[in-house]
Amino acid sequence: MGYNPDVKIKLRNPNREVELPGRKRVKDVLRELDILPGTVLVIRGADLLTADEVVGDGDELEVRPVMSGGSAAPSGSATPSGSAAPSGSATPSGSAAPSGSATPSGSATPSGSATPSGSA
Repeated sequence: MGYNPDVKIKLRNPNREVELPGRKRVKDVLRELDILPGTVLVIRGADLLTADEVVGDGDELEVRPVMSGGSAAPSGSATPSGSAAPSGSATPSGSAAPSGSATPSGSATPSGSATPSGSA
């Protein structure tokens, strides 16, 4: 078995494999593949690599896209237009606001006006 200075890269989404010659930093590998560093995770074996780590010498890397998601807004956070918000939270223009809370449009709430200091 001979020496292989190349780095083998498995890309996910879409699935494909490429090989690049020589030793180089992870950020240079990603640049050659036209991939923005903040959009993927680069893995060698069980190790997550940083942009400045050097790869090559027969390394096998896996490049996986970063996935993020969310769920319904937690209690007390801003809510979509048209829905009621809990007391004390900011609401988008056009939604119902409880007494004493400020609305982004700057209009008065149903039972009083918004106060800059936040006191009722």
